[in-house]
Amino acid sequence: MKTILALAALAALAPPGDRVAVEADRALPPAAFAAAEIRDALKGAGCEVVEAPAASGPRIALRLDPAAGLKPQSYAVEVAEGPACRVTASDPAGLLYGGLEVAEMIRLGGWPAGPRPARGEPAVARRGIKFNIPLDARTPSYSDAGDSAQRNIPEMWSLDFWRAFLDDMARHRYNVLTLWNLHPFPSLVRVPEYPGVALDDVMRTTVPFDDTFSLTGTDMVRPAMLGKLETVKRMPVEEKIRFWRAVMEHARDRGIEVYWFTWNVFTWGAAGRHGITPDPANPVTLDYFRRSVRELVLTYPLLAGIGITAGENMPARAGPHAKEQWLWESYGRGIVDALEKQPGRTVRVIHRYHQTSLKSILDPWKEYPGPFDLSFKFAQAHMYASPTPSFVRKPLAELPADRRMWMTVRNDDFYNMRWGDPEFARELIRGLPGPEKLAGFYMGPDGFVWGREFHLAGYDAPPLSIRRQEYAFMIWGRLAYDPSLPDAHFERVLGRRFPEAPAVKLFQAFARASRIVPLVTRFHWEDFDFQWYPEACASHPRYKGFHTVKHFMEGRTMPGSGLVSVKSWAGGAAEGTGPLQVAEEIRGHARAARDLASAIRPVKDPELDRTLEDLEAMSCLGDYYAAKILGAAELALFDRTGEAARREAAVRHLEEAAGHWTRYAGLSGRQYRPQLLTRLGRVDLRALEDKVREDVSIARGWERRGGR
Repeated sequence: MKTILALAALAALAPPGDRVAVEADRALPPAAFAAAEIRDALKGAGCEVVEAPAASGPRIALRLDPAAGLKPQSYAVEVAEGPACRVTASDPAGLLYGGLEVAEMIRLGGWPAGPRPARGEPAVARRGIKFNIPLDARTPSYSDAGDSAQRNIPEMWSLDFWRAFLDDMARHRYNVLTLWNLHPFPSLVRVPEYPGVALDDVMRTTVPFDDTFSLTGTDMVRPAMLGKLETVKRMPVEEKIRFWRAVMEHARDRGIEVYWFTWNVFTWGAAGRHGITPDPANPVTLDYFRRSVRELVLTYPLLAGIGITAGENMPARAGPHAKEQWLWESYGRGIVDALEKQPGRTVRVIHRYHQTSLKSILDPWKEYPGPFDLSFKFAQAHMYASPTPSFVRKPLAELPADRRMWMTVRNDDFYNMRWGDPEFARELIRGLPGPEKLAGFYMGPDGFVWGREFHLAGYDAPPLSIRRQEYAFMIWGRLAYDPSLPDAHFERVLGRRFPEAPAVKLFQAFARASRIVPLVTRFHWEDFDFQWYPEACASHPRYKGFHTVKHFMEGRTMPGSGLVSVKSWAGGAAEGTGPLQVAEEIRGHARAARDLASAIRPVKDPELDRTLEDLEAMSCLGDYYAAKILGAAELALFDRTGEAARREAAVRHLEEAAGHWTRYAGLSGRQYRPQLLTRLGRVDLRALEDKVREDVSIARGWERRGGR
């Protein structure tokens, strides 16, 4: 394999309009998909695509060569006279990614100038999506008590949805899909020992939801909810099995592994039958889970593995009914039962750290005959806070040499607005441990479903989250594969997607706007989604509800962030970055993003217009938080010193904040309808204006507490 021509020389070989042959093994689905992407790119470049090349005609060939010595998922792109471009890989995934690389080269650089010599090798071996999946009212996920889940139940049983979703995952270089559900078995398998438990059809409750639903989702299956069901799809369980086999086959054809994750012990859809209860001390329940796990593995030969949780519905017990022992006796032995019938098969288990400890996990599972990994919440619920959170240091330090860790990267920060800051993603990915400790990562929300986005205004049909938020998905997937990908690449991608916008300005506007929420969340830290949702300055009504200036006065900063809280700063803390500097930095990001976005307008493309509107809205949100932080700082100083001028300054800052919120709510309201969010309640930014104004009243009426 030789690379002979420089790019400039190659460009002169063939003018646009070439008849170009694309050669790939059609029997190899990843190669066939990549070849289709190349053909589409060539047609976009004005070329005619042919099946067989002339003796010396232009051609692009995808070749699988196990003897090439390339690592898994790696590829080599070579360019020679003709012009000829060859993609070589040692496995189908590498051929897929190499072909996608060439397609992108052509889209960004044309033909024949686009293709150039290149090599690719993944920095992170497994790059995944976390998807809380609303299967059915009778087998809900943890996120079902919200509008996005309820509207997406029919989509979860649509092959068109999954084909589009998986295709886009592959384009962005993701290779793991994790599907999370509290108790999916009745919707997925028949268990011979427990007839009648498998559920025909797909159902949804007609009972309206509200913010009184429990944070753990246990209200999802109360009798009132299940007493009023509607059938959204007629589907016998045999058809459901064929459906999920087809989904997994399409995933395999795109180089994607599929895992099912559960919490425990939930028995929804099965409780009350055959003596099954949610009590782990019930031997019938244990037996039911063991046989359900066996059938899940046997029914789906392409299932890569199972993820498990030692909670949320398991009482702490010692002895034979201890959580970890129960998980081994049910899930572990269930998988072993299946492997006895399918010898030679590998099933990976991913055991979450959640509500347990390393020793409790490892002891019962020491005899497991397959890959056994751990998993930890990388940044609690806020991946968009710090690229180097401190929470995972201890679990990584104690990780045995023969185990690997998955990072659960929770995005419960952005449900609406578009995000795009490659610098943040690059730093996070480069800060992950190496392959001696890291198995991979999966990212996604708990309080929202990345399906179709039914809460949007202005679209003819609800778009897929992975498409509307394409830039963010692309950044994380591409940089996880290759963190050396430069900013210039993303500028070129934006330039091609939005040709009427100056690419550099749009890139910079995206990056500056996207830095606002991470800084705010580092400064005003709350661990989990029900405790802090930055797009609404709110948490669940039963926690704090809207976060007032008082909450900002008394709040804490993210551990290890180097930021100083308002309370500590007002008390004289000198080390670290205090609220005044934080507010100024937020304002700087907001000002830059707004100026850059304004310089791009006016535009004709509706999607570009929506994107700029998001960036402007984030700028208004940044101005709001900056003014609110300054108001909190001044009120804290008044509380300590009694200087009336401090309280007056706080009032001015909070009045300014209220104006910024009104502009933010107005801009956001053009795109995003109010919606009920899981573990947050109904979020209506315009309706929150009264809460925002209450901050002014709080400041005006503040009685000094003498610095307490």
